[in-house]
Formats: sequence, C-alpha cells, structure tokens
Amino acid sequence: MKQRKAFKLFGARMVKTGIAVFLTANICHLLNLPVVFAVIIAIATIEPTASDSIRKGMIRFPAALIGAGLAMIFTYWFGQTPLTYTLATFLTIYICIKCKLEQGALIATITAVAMISVTYDHYFLTFLERIGTTTIGLVISTLVNLFILPANFSTEIKQRNERLYKETAKLLKKRTTELIMEQKAVSKECQKEYQRITRELSKSYQLCHFQKEEWKYHRHTWKQLRAFVYETKKLDVLQQIHYHLGHLISVQIREAPFSRSDIALLVDTISSTVHFLESSAAELSADHIERIRKLDQEFWHSKERVHVTESKYYHHFTPETILLFVILSIHDVLEELERYSRHHNEKEYQMDRPSEALDHT
Repeated sequence: MKQRKAFKLFGARMVKTGIAVFLTANICHLLNLPVVFAVIIAIATIEPTASDSIRKGMIRFPAALIGAGLAMIFTYWFGQTPLTYTLATFLTIYICIKCKLEQGALIATITAVAMISVTYDHYFLTFLERIGTTTIGLVISTLVNLFILPANFSTEIKQRNERLYKETAKLLKKRTTELIMEQKAVSKECQKEYQRITRELSKSYQLCHFQKEEWKYHRHTWKQLRAFVYETKKLDVLQQIHYHLGHLISVQIREAPFSRSDIALLVDTISSTVHFLESSAAELSADHIERIRKLDQEFWHSKERVHVTESKYYHHFTPETILLFVILSIHDVLEELERYSRHHNEKEYQMDRPSEALDHT
C-alpha cells in the first residue's frame, strides 16, 4: 500500500523522465559524448502520451539542429560575445517560427545558448556531435514513453466524471435554492464554482483526447473501448447539463414568483434531479417523471402569461420561465444518460454471461 502511494506521489511521467535521463546519460557516457544536451532533449520529449512524444519530437529535433547550427556560425564569426548570444537567440526563434517549429523554439534556443559557452574550436565537429546527442535523447525518451508505463487515462476520466457529477448536482441545488427561496440575483460563490467546473470539464476532454492518442500505439480490449465510450458520453451529457445550468448563474427571480404548491413541486423535482446526478441511478423514478410532467404544464402556462404581462420592455422569457426551462432541459439530457446507462449495462451483462457459463462448466 505504501509503495502504491509513493508511486502515485511521483507519478508515471516523473518516473519515465527519470528513466529516460538515466539511460540517455549512460549511453552518452559510454560513447564519451556530452551529456547535458542529450538530457535536455530527453526531458523535453517526455509527454503525457506516446503520440505527443513522437509528434513533438519530430518538431524539436530539427529545431534543436537549427539552434546548434546558428550557435556555431555566430561563435565562429564573433566568438563568445554578447552579440553572438543575441543573434543566435533572435534568429533561432525567428527561423523556428517561419518553419512552423514553434513548439521546438524553446529547446532550440536553450541548445544554442548553452553551446556558445562551451565551444572554442572545431565548430563543425561540435555541430555533428550535437546531432548525435540530440538523436540519442530523442530516441531514448520516445522509446521509454512508448514501452514503459503506458499512459492509461480511462480510470482518471471515470473518477473525474463521478466527482464532477456530484459537484454539478451540488451547484444546481445551491443555485436553485438561492433563486427560489432567497430571490438572490448574483451569487459570486456560484459563479466561481461554475467557472471552476468549466475548467475541470475542459481538462476531462483533454484527458479523453490523450487516451485516444495513446491507443494508436497500444492495444486495448473491446471492453476497455466500450467503457471509455460510455464515460465519454457521460462527459458529453454533463457538458450539456453544465451549459443549461449556466443560464441560472446570472438570472434574477422576482419576489414570490411561485405559489407554495409550485415551490413544493420545484423543490421536489430539483431534489430528485440532484439525487439522480449524485448517485448515478440506473433509471429515473416514476415520481420524478410525474413531477416533470406537471412542470412542463406550468412552463407552457408561464409562457402564455408573458404575453399578458404589462411591462416597459417585452421579453420572450421571464426569469421564472427560464428556471422552468432549465430544469426541463436538464431532465431531457438525463433521459439520454438513462438510455446510455441502460445500454451500457446490458452490454456488460451480455459480456459477463459467457464467462459465468464457462465457470459453471
């Protein structure tokens, strides 16, 4: 258990970086080549996925060669002077941008500046030496990222979905309570929480992208693929719920907009919605469906009342109508989630049955 915690503390990427640096340094030491430039490339090439390592490595390699070449040219012309550092840095960045190698500009610049201070003669041989060390660092780090501790983001995506569903449910309950019970127009706390969840959703989508890229180079089972697709659909559903919830962040409810019976219906419907989000229940309850039916009727009645309400400005939707619309829209999305969950569970059951039959035989 302690070993697992220690591994989690360091992280797979840190471990792979350490292994890549160790192997690169040893190979350079055995070949009597400078270690520092190879190690710089090895560190920079370790990415979250093997796909990113290969793609960015193919960018950083020529960029590093550009930096090394310019460093040797200007060192030969001007020596180790401030002008040499300035020209090497400026032109390295400029050429990398023109050649669409922006992601390698930093490594190229570091390589150029570092080479100037340690080169005194044999400029062409030094340049060839840098090609060798750069190649070693690039190849070693890519192979380490490809074969050692392959990245698997599926578990993290699932855990993040469970957490974000609960946090979204909590935000929905808090904001609707402020609107219905307190008629609170602006809630800075809810705004901050909404923005935080927005960032977390973006990170989850990034992890989904990483997982797709990682599977280009590693095998996976159909069960793993189905589980990933299911979690991705859950994330899409959550994104839609989050979008609808955003309409409530700045809306303002007038004083006592609903009757007591309407408030009770709203509170009960929101509570059952929150329960479904928090517990990831398999299906929506019959009571919840009935409450939604009544809210739907109230929504259309409130929409009709907009036309007979006297106001200086005409609005198609009152704040009360917006609240009802958001709750009904979230319910529509939850029905999609219910269908996804049922289909996923049926597939899982069908997959488990053959193995159970084999166990009995």
